[in-house]
Amino acid sequence: MLLLRLILESFSFAGDSLRANKLRTFLSLLGITIGIFAIISVFTVIDSLENYIRSSLNALGNNMVYIQKWPWTPPEGETEYPWWKYLNRPVPEMDEADELVRRSQHTANAVFFFGFNTTVQYENSSAENTEVLATTHDLIETWSLSIDKGRYFTESESHSGAAMALVGSELVDRLFAGVSPVGKEIKVGGHRLLVVGTYEKKGTDMFGTSMDKRIHIPVIYAANMVDFKNRDRGQTINVKSKPGVGKDEFAAELEGIMRSLRRLRPMEENDFAINEVSAISNRFDAFFVVFNLAGWVIGGFSIVVGGFGIANIMFVSVKERTRIIGIQKALGAKKYFILLQFIFESVILSLAGGAVGLFLIFLGTGIFSYVSDMAIAMNAENVLLGLIISVVIGVLSGFLPALSAARLDPVEAINTV
Repeated sequence: MLLLRLILESFSFAGDSLRANKLRTFLSLLGITIGIFAIISVFTVIDSLENYIRSSLNALGNNMVYIQKWPWTPPEGETEYPWWKYLNRPVPEMDEADELVRRSQHTANAVFFFGFNTTVQYENSSAENTEVLATTHDLIETWSLSIDKGRYFTESESHSGAAMALVGSELVDRLFAGVSPVGKEIKVGGHRLLVVGTYEKKGTDMFGTSMDKRIHIPVIYAANMVDFKNRDRGQTINVKSKPGVGKDEFAAELEGIMRSLRRLRPMEENDFAINEVSAISNRFDAFFVVFNLAGWVIGGFSIVVGGFGIANIMFVSVKERTRIIGIQKALGAKKYFILLQFIFESVILSLAGGAVGLFLIFLGTGIFSYVSDMAIAMNAENVLLGLIISVVIGVLSGFLPALSAARLDPVEAINTV
Protein backbone atom coordinates (compact mmCIF):
# COMPACT_ATOMS: atom_id res chain seq x y z
CA MET A 1 0.00 0.00 0.00
CA LEU A 2 2.87 2.36 0.78
CA LEU A 3 4.40 1.74 -2.61
CA LEU A 4 1.07 2.33 -4.34
CA ARG A 5 0.61 5.61 -2.44
CA LEU A 6 4.10 6.73 -3.41
CA ILE A 7 3.39 5.90 -7.06
CA LEU A 8 0.13 7.89 -6.98
CA GLU A 9 1.92 10.83 -5.35
CA SER A 10 4.59 10.63 -8.05
CA PHE A 11 1.87 10.84 -10.70
CA SER A 12 0.35 13.80 -8.90
CA PHE A 13 3.69 15.65 -8.78
CA ALA A 14 4.27 14.88 -12.45
CA GLY A 15 0.80 16.15 -13.42
CA ASP A 16 1.24 19.37 -11.42
CA SER A 17 4.60 20.01 -13.10
CA LEU A 18 3.18 19.50 -16.57
CA ARG A 19 0.23 21.81 -15.91
CA ALA A 20 2.49 24.50 -14.44
CA ASN A 21 4.70 24.59 -17.55
CA LYS A 22 2.20 24.51 -20.41
CA LEU A 23 4.49 25.85 -23.17
CA ARG A 24 7.31 23.49 -22.28
CA THR A 25 4.84 20.61 -22.09
CA PHE A 26 3.43 21.53 -25.49
CA LEU A 27 6.88 21.62 -27.13
CA SER A 28 7.75 18.26 -25.60
CA LEU A 29 4.42 16.84 -26.77
CA LEU A 30 5.07 18.16 -30.26
CA GLY A 31 8.38 16.32 -30.55
CA ILE A 32 7.06 12.94 -29.47
CA THR A 33 3.83 13.46 -31.45
CA ILE A 34 5.82 13.90 -34.64
CA GLY A 35 7.93 10.86 -33.79
CA ILE A 36 4.98 8.55 -33.08
CA PHE A 37 3.09 9.96 -36.08
CA ALA A 38 6.06 9.20 -38.34
CA ILE A 39 6.76 5.66 -37.21
CA ILE A 40 3.16 4.42 -36.77
CA SER A 41 1.93 6.08 -39.99
CA VAL A 42 4.69 4.27 -41.89
CA PHE A 43 3.67 0.94 -40.33
CA THR A 44 -0.02 1.66 -40.93
CA VAL A 45 0.56 2.38 -44.61
CA ILE A 46 2.78 -0.71 -44.98
CA ASP A 47 0.24 -2.96 -43.22
CA SER A 48 -2.66 -1.56 -45.25
CA LEU A 49 -0.68 -1.96 -48.48
CA GLU A 50 0.21 -5.53 -47.53
CA ASN A 51 -3.43 -6.34 -46.74
CA TYR A 52 -4.53 -4.78 -50.02
CA ILE A 53 -1.99 -6.75 -52.04
CA ARG A 54 -2.69 -10.01 -50.24
CA SER A 55 -6.46 -9.61 -50.62
CA SER A 56 -5.93 -8.95 -54.34
CA LEU A 57 -3.77 -12.07 -54.60
CA ASN A 58 -6.30 -14.10 -52.64
CA ALA A 59 -8.96 -12.95 -55.10
CA LEU A 60 -6.93 -14.69 -57.80
CA GLY A 61 -7.27 -17.87 -55.75
CA ASN A 62 -4.76 -19.87 -53.74
CA ASN A 63 -6.30 -23.07 -55.09
CA MET A 64 -6.12 -21.97 -58.73
CA VAL A 65 -3.58 -22.23 -61.52
CA TYR A 66 -3.39 -19.98 -64.56
CA ILE A 67 -2.08 -21.67 -67.72
CA GLN A 68 -0.84 -19.00 -70.10
CA LYS A 69 1.68 -18.25 -72.79
CA TRP A 70 3.65 -15.85 -70.60
CA PRO A 71 4.93 -16.58 -67.06
CA TRP A 72 4.28 -13.97 -64.38
CA THR A 73 7.84 -13.96 -63.04
CA PRO A 74 11.31 -14.68 -64.49
CA PRO A 75 12.45 -18.31 -64.29
CA GLU A 76 14.31 -19.33 -61.15
CA GLY A 77 17.95 -18.27 -61.34
CA GLU A 78 17.32 -15.46 -63.86
CA THR A 79 17.13 -11.82 -62.82
CA GLU A 80 15.69 -10.47 -66.09
CA TYR A 81 12.49 -11.49 -67.83
CA PRO A 82 13.52 -13.36 -71.06
CA TRP A 83 10.47 -12.35 -73.11
CA TRP A 84 12.11 -13.49 -76.36
CA LYS A 85 11.86 -17.10 -75.14
CA TYR A 86 8.08 -16.87 -74.86
CA LEU A 87 7.20 -14.71 -77.86
CA ASN A 88 6.66 -17.60 -80.29
CA ARG A 89 4.87 -19.90 -77.88
CA PRO A 90 1.36 -21.03 -78.87
CA VAL A 91 -1.52 -19.53 -76.90
CA PRO A 92 -3.75 -21.80 -74.79
CA GLU A 93 -6.82 -23.12 -76.59
CA MET A 94 -10.40 -23.79 -75.55
CA ASP A 95 -10.14 -27.50 -76.42
CA GLU A 96 -7.17 -27.81 -74.02
CA ALA A 97 -9.35 -26.55 -71.17
CA ASP A 98 -11.93 -29.25 -71.94
CA GLU A 99 -9.21 -31.92 -72.04
CA LEU A 100 -7.77 -30.78 -68.71
CA VAL A 101 -11.14 -31.24 -67.04
CA ARG A 102 -11.59 -34.64 -68.69
CA ARG A 103 -8.13 -36.01 -67.86
CA SER A 104 -7.39 -34.41 -64.49
CA GLN A 105 -8.29 -36.13 -61.23
CA HIS A 106 -7.77 -33.03 -59.09
CA THR A 107 -9.60 -30.36 -61.13
CA ALA A 108 -12.93 -28.96 -59.90
CA ASN A 109 -13.48 -26.36 -62.64
CA ALA A 110 -11.61 -24.96 -65.61
CA VAL A 111 -12.47 -21.91 -67.67
CA PHE A 112 -10.94 -20.60 -70.89
CA PHE A 113 -11.04 -16.84 -71.31
CA PHE A 114 -9.52 -13.83 -73.02
CA GLY A 115 -10.31 -10.14 -73.22
CA PHE A 116 -10.48 -7.31 -75.69
CA ASN A 117 -11.55 -3.67 -75.61
CA THR A 118 -14.31 -2.02 -77.58
CA THR A 119 -17.14 0.52 -77.30
CA VAL A 120 -20.36 -0.44 -75.52
CA GLN A 121 -23.57 1.47 -76.23
CA TYR A 122 -27.07 1.62 -74.82
CA GLU A 123 -29.38 4.10 -76.54
CA ASN A 124 -27.61 7.49 -76.23
CA SER A 125 -25.09 6.36 -73.61
CA SER A 126 -21.74 4.82 -74.46
CA ALA A 127 -18.59 3.60 -72.71
CA GLU A 128 -15.47 3.60 -74.85
CA ASN A 129 -12.52 1.25 -74.42
CA THR A 130 -14.56 -1.12 -72.28
CA GLU A 131 -13.05 -4.53 -71.55
CA VAL A 132 -15.09 -7.44 -72.89
CA LEU A 133 -14.38 -10.72 -71.12
CA ALA A 134 -15.12 -13.75 -73.29
CA THR A 135 -15.24 -17.05 -71.38
CA THR A 136 -16.46 -20.59 -71.39
CA HIS A 137 -19.36 -21.54 -69.12
CA ASP A 138 -17.68 -22.25 -65.77
CA LEU A 139 -16.45 -18.72 -64.98
CA ILE A 140 -19.06 -18.07 -62.29
CA GLU A 141 -18.04 -21.22 -60.38
CA THR A 142 -14.29 -20.82 -60.90
CA TRP A 143 -14.18 -17.18 -59.80
CA SER A 144 -17.02 -17.46 -57.22
CA LEU A 145 -18.93 -14.54 -58.74
CA SER A 146 -22.28 -13.30 -57.44
CA ILE A 147 -25.23 -12.16 -59.55
CA ASP A 148 -26.90 -8.89 -58.50
CA LYS A 149 -29.88 -8.84 -60.87
CA GLY A 150 -31.08 -11.26 -63.50
CA ARG A 151 -29.30 -14.56 -64.06
CA TYR A 152 -26.20 -16.26 -65.44
CA PHE A 153 -25.92 -17.91 -68.85
CA THR A 154 -27.40 -21.37 -69.14
CA GLU A 155 -25.01 -24.11 -70.24
CA SER A 156 -26.68 -24.36 -73.64
CA GLU A 157 -26.46 -20.57 -74.14
CA SER A 158 -22.73 -20.64 -73.41
CA HIS A 159 -22.02 -23.63 -75.65
CA SER A 160 -24.11 -22.29 -78.54
CA GLY A 161 -22.65 -18.80 -78.31
CA ALA A 162 -25.90 -16.95 -77.61
CA ALA A 163 -25.86 -13.18 -78.18
CA MET A 164 -26.16 -12.44 -74.48
CA ALA A 165 -24.11 -10.54 -71.89
CA LEU A 166 -23.70 -9.87 -68.19
CA VAL A 167 -22.71 -6.35 -67.14
CA GLY A 168 -20.53 -5.10 -64.28
CA SER A 169 -21.95 -2.69 -61.70
CA GLU A 170 -19.85 0.30 -62.77
CA LEU A 171 -21.00 -0.03 -66.37
CA VAL A 172 -24.60 -0.33 -65.19
CA ASP A 173 -24.27 3.09 -63.54
CA ARG A 174 -22.62 4.62 -66.62
CA LEU A 175 -24.95 3.24 -69.28
CA PHE A 176 -28.36 2.74 -67.73
CA ALA A 177 -28.76 5.68 -65.31
CA GLY A 178 -31.10 4.04 -62.81
CA VAL A 179 -32.91 1.85 -65.34
CA SER A 180 -32.73 -1.92 -64.82
CA PRO A 181 -30.43 -3.31 -67.55
CA VAL A 182 -31.89 -6.83 -67.46
CA GLY A 183 -33.76 -7.52 -70.69
CA LYS A 184 -32.27 -4.48 -72.44
CA GLU A 185 -30.31 -4.68 -75.68
CA ILE A 186 -26.84 -3.19 -75.92
CA LYS A 187 -24.32 -2.81 -78.72
CA VAL A 188 -20.86 -4.22 -78.10
CA GLY A 189 -18.49 -3.28 -80.91
CA GLY A 190 -21.50 -2.92 -83.21
CA HIS A 191 -22.97 -6.32 -82.25
CA ARG A 192 -26.35 -6.47 -80.54
CA LEU A 193 -26.48 -8.46 -77.29
CA LEU A 194 -29.23 -9.04 -74.76
CA VAL A 195 -28.36 -8.25 -71.11
CA VAL A 196 -29.45 -11.22 -68.98
CA GLY A 197 -27.87 -10.19 -65.69
CA THR A 198 -25.53 -7.94 -63.71
CA TYR A 199 -22.71 -8.74 -61.28
CA GLU A 200 -22.48 -7.55 -57.68
CA LYS A 201 -20.00 -4.76 -57.03
CA LYS A 202 -16.58 -6.11 -55.99
CA GLY A 203 -14.19 -3.17 -56.40
CA THR A 204 -10.85 -2.96 -58.17
CA ASP A 205 -7.87 -5.11 -57.21
CA MET A 206 -4.18 -4.11 -57.18
CA PHE A 207 -3.85 -5.14 -60.82
CA GLY A 208 -6.49 -2.61 -61.87
CA THR A 209 -8.96 -5.29 -62.96
CA SER A 210 -12.54 -5.64 -61.84
CA MET A 211 -15.72 -7.33 -63.01
CA ASP A 212 -17.40 -4.00 -62.20
CA LYS A 213 -15.91 -2.53 -65.39
CA ARG A 214 -16.42 -5.52 -67.69
CA ILE A 215 -18.93 -6.93 -70.13
CA HIS A 216 -19.04 -10.73 -69.94
CA ILE A 217 -20.02 -12.72 -73.05
CA PRO A 218 -19.78 -16.39 -74.17
CA VAL A 219 -16.47 -17.17 -75.86
CA ILE A 220 -18.24 -18.87 -78.79
CA TYR A 221 -20.05 -15.65 -79.61
CA ALA A 222 -16.81 -13.70 -79.28
CA ALA A 223 -15.53 -15.60 -82.33
CA ASN A 224 -17.91 -13.45 -84.39
CA MET A 225 -16.28 -10.29 -83.06
CA VAL A 226 -12.50 -10.92 -82.88
CA ASP A 227 -9.91 -13.45 -84.03
CA PHE A 228 -8.66 -15.21 -80.91
CA LYS A 229 -7.35 -18.39 -82.51
CA ASN A 230 -4.52 -16.81 -84.49
CA ARG A 231 -3.78 -13.79 -82.32
CA ASP A 232 -2.51 -13.35 -78.78
CA ARG A 233 -5.29 -11.78 -76.73
CA GLY A 234 -4.16 -12.97 -73.32
CA GLN A 235 -5.78 -16.38 -73.69
CA THR A 236 -5.79 -18.13 -70.34
CA ILE A 237 -6.96 -21.44 -68.94
CA ASN A 238 -7.88 -20.91 -65.30
CA VAL A 239 -8.05 -24.21 -63.42
CA LYS A 240 -9.49 -24.57 -59.91
CA SER A 241 -8.48 -27.56 -57.80
CA LYS A 242 -10.69 -29.75 -55.69
CA PRO A 243 -10.60 -29.19 -51.90
CA GLY A 244 -7.66 -30.74 -50.09
CA VAL A 245 -5.39 -31.09 -53.11
CA GLY A 246 -1.80 -29.91 -52.56
CA LYS A 247 -0.75 -27.09 -54.88
CA ASP A 248 2.48 -28.83 -55.93
CA GLU A 249 0.64 -32.05 -56.73
CA PHE A 250 -2.03 -30.10 -58.63
CA ALA A 251 0.49 -28.10 -60.69
CA ALA A 252 2.51 -31.23 -61.48
CA GLU A 253 -0.58 -33.05 -62.76
CA LEU A 254 -1.58 -30.11 -64.98
CA GLU A 255 1.95 -29.81 -66.34
CA GLY A 256 1.95 -33.49 -67.31
CA ILE A 257 -1.42 -33.20 -69.06
CA MET A 258 -0.40 -30.04 -70.94
CA ARG A 259 2.86 -31.62 -72.10
CA SER A 260 0.87 -34.60 -73.35
CA LEU A 261 -1.61 -32.34 -75.19
CA ARG A 262 1.24 -30.36 -76.77
CA ARG A 263 3.10 -33.60 -77.64
CA LEU A 264 6.36 -32.43 -76.09
CA ARG A 265 9.26 -34.85 -75.92
CA PRO A 266 10.77 -35.62 -72.47
CA MET A 267 13.76 -33.28 -72.88
CA GLU A 268 11.82 -30.43 -74.51
CA GLU A 269 11.12 -27.27 -72.54
CA ASN A 270 7.52 -26.40 -71.73
CA ASP A 271 5.90 -24.13 -74.32
CA PHE A 272 3.38 -22.90 -71.76
CA ALA A 273 3.50 -21.30 -68.31
CA ILE A 274 1.78 -22.57 -65.18
CA ASN A 275 1.31 -19.47 -63.05
CA GLU A 276 0.46 -19.74 -59.36
CA VAL A 277 -0.51 -16.98 -56.96
CA SER A 278 2.05 -18.26 -54.44
CA ALA A 279 4.89 -17.31 -56.81
CA ILE A 280 3.90 -13.64 -56.62
CA SER A 281 3.07 -13.85 -52.91
CA ASN A 282 6.54 -15.20 -52.08
CA ARG A 283 8.18 -12.31 -53.91
CA PHE A 284 6.06 -9.79 -52.01
CA ASP A 285 7.11 -11.39 -48.70
CA ALA A 286 10.70 -10.29 -49.31
CA PHE A 287 9.57 -6.77 -50.25
CA PHE A 288 7.54 -6.36 -47.07
CA VAL A 289 10.51 -7.39 -44.92
CA VAL A 290 12.48 -4.55 -46.54
CA PHE A 291 9.55 -2.13 -46.19
CA ASN A 292 9.18 -2.87 -42.47
CA LEU A 293 12.89 -2.42 -41.92
CA ALA A 294 12.73 0.91 -43.77
CA GLY A 295 9.77 1.88 -41.56
CA TRP A 296 11.80 1.27 -38.40
CA VAL A 297 14.73 3.27 -39.78
CA ILE A 298 12.61 6.22 -40.98
CA GLY A 299 10.40 6.29 -37.90
CA GLY A 300 13.30 5.51 -35.58
CA PHE A 301 15.10 8.74 -36.39
CA SER A 302 11.93 10.73 -35.73
CA ILE A 303 11.22 9.01 -32.42
CA VAL A 304 14.83 9.45 -31.23
CA VAL A 305 14.58 13.19 -31.93
CA GLY A 306 11.38 13.30 -29.89
CA GLY A 307 13.08 11.35 -27.10
CA PHE A 308 15.98 13.80 -26.95
CA GLY A 309 13.46 16.62 -26.72
CA ILE A 310 11.80 15.03 -23.69
CA ALA A 311 15.15 14.30 -22.05
CA ASN A 312 16.21 17.91 -22.51
CA ILE A 313 12.97 19.20 -20.99
CA MET A 314 13.32 16.80 -18.07
CA PHE A 315 16.84 18.00 -17.28
CA VAL A 316 15.48 21.55 -17.24
CA SER A 317 12.65 20.40 -14.97
CA VAL A 318 15.12 18.81 -12.54
CA LYS A 319 17.16 22.00 -12.41
CA GLU A 320 14.10 24.15 -11.74
CA ARG A 321 12.89 21.88 -8.95
CA THR A 322 16.24 21.26 -7.24
CA ARG A 323 15.21 23.01 -3.99
CA ILE A 324 11.88 21.14 -3.91
CA ILE A 325 13.76 17.86 -4.36
CA GLY A 326 16.07 18.82 -1.50
CA ILE A 327 13.10 19.54 0.78
CA GLN A 328 11.44 16.24 -0.18
CA LYS A 329 14.61 14.31 0.62
CA ALA A 330 15.09 16.21 3.88
CA LEU A 331 11.57 15.18 4.88
CA GLY A 332 12.43 11.53 4.26
CA ALA A 333 11.61 10.93 0.59
CA LYS A 334 13.47 7.89 -0.72
CA LYS A 335 15.61 7.91 -3.84
CA TYR A 336 13.19 5.68 -5.72
CA PHE A 337 10.34 8.16 -4.95
CA ILE A 338 12.28 10.98 -6.60
CA LEU A 339 13.31 8.64 -9.43
CA LEU A 340 9.72 7.49 -10.06
CA GLN A 341 8.43 11.05 -9.87
CA PHE A 342 10.49 12.21 -12.85
CA ILE A 343 10.20 8.96 -14.81
CA PHE A 344 6.41 9.08 -14.48
CA GLU A 345 6.45 12.70 -15.61
CA SER A 346 8.48 11.71 -18.66
CA VAL A 347 6.20 8.72 -19.39
CA ILE A 348 3.04 10.82 -19.07
CA LEU A 349 4.53 13.40 -21.40
CA SER A 350 5.54 10.74 -23.91
CA LEU A 351 2.19 8.91 -23.73
CA ALA A 352 0.26 12.13 -24.22
CA GLY A 353 2.35 13.01 -27.27
CA GLY A 354 1.98 9.47 -28.61
CA ALA A 355 -1.80 9.57 -28.13
CA VAL A 356 -2.02 12.83 -30.09
CA GLY A 357 0.12 11.30 -32.84
CA LEU A 358 -2.14 8.22 -33.01
CA PHE A 359 -5.22 10.43 -33.15
CA LEU A 360 -3.76 12.39 -36.08
CA ILE A 361 -3.04 9.11 -37.90
CA PHE A 362 -6.63 7.99 -37.25
CA LEU A 363 -7.94 11.21 -38.79
CA GLY A 364 -5.54 10.93 -41.73
CA THR A 365 -6.45 7.32 -42.52
CA GLY A 366 -10.16 8.17 -42.39
CA ILE A 367 -9.74 11.05 -44.83
CA PHE A 368 -7.54 9.02 -47.18
CA SER A 369 -9.92 6.05 -47.20
CA TYR A 370 -12.82 8.40 -47.96
CA VAL A 371 -11.19 9.97 -51.04
CA SER A 372 -9.38 6.84 -52.28
CA ASP A 373 -10.40 3.36 -53.44
CA MET A 374 -7.72 1.83 -51.21
CA ALA A 375 -8.69 1.55 -47.55
CA ILE A 376 -6.02 2.46 -45.00
CA ALA A 377 -6.85 1.55 -41.42
CA MET A 378 -4.84 1.69 -38.23
CA ASN A 379 -5.15 -1.72 -36.59
CA ALA A 380 -5.03 -2.51 -32.86
CA GLU A 381 -1.48 -3.86 -33.13
CA ASN A 382 -0.19 -0.52 -34.42
CA VAL A 383 -2.06 1.39 -31.70
CA LEU A 384 -0.55 -0.88 -29.04
CA LEU A 385 2.88 -0.57 -30.68
CA GLY A 386 2.59 3.23 -30.61
CA LEU A 387 1.70 3.24 -26.91
CA ILE A 388 4.49 0.80 -26.05
CA ILE A 389 7.03 2.88 -27.96
CA SER A 390 5.77 5.98 -26.14
CA VAL A 391 6.24 4.32 -22.74
CA VAL A 392 9.70 3.00 -23.63
CA ILE A 393 10.83 6.40 -24.97
CA GLY A 394 9.39 8.05 -21.85
CA VAL A 395 11.31 5.73 -19.54
CA LEU A 396 14.57 6.02 -21.48
CA SER A 397 14.29 9.79 -21.88
CA GLY A 398 13.44 10.38 -18.25
CA PHE A 399 15.80 7.90 -16.61
CA LEU A 400 19.02 9.97 -16.63
CA PRO A 401 17.32 13.21 -15.48
CA ALA A 402 15.45 11.22 -12.81
CA LEU A 403 18.65 9.49 -11.68
CA SER A 404 20.45 12.83 -11.38
CA ALA A 405 17.54 14.14 -9.29
CA ALA A 406 17.51 11.06 -7.05
CA ARG A 407 21.26 11.41 -6.36
CA LEU A 408 21.10 15.06 -5.26
CA ASP A 409 22.39 15.84 -1.77
CA PRO A 410 19.47 17.29 0.20
CA VAL A 411 21.54 20.05 1.89
CA GLU A 412 23.15 21.20 -1.35
CA ALA A 413 19.81 20.98 -3.15
CA ILE A 414 18.01 23.15 -0.56
CA ASN A 415 20.77 25.78 -0.70
CA THR A 416 20.69 25.95 -4.50
CA VAL A 417 19.88 29.45 -5.73
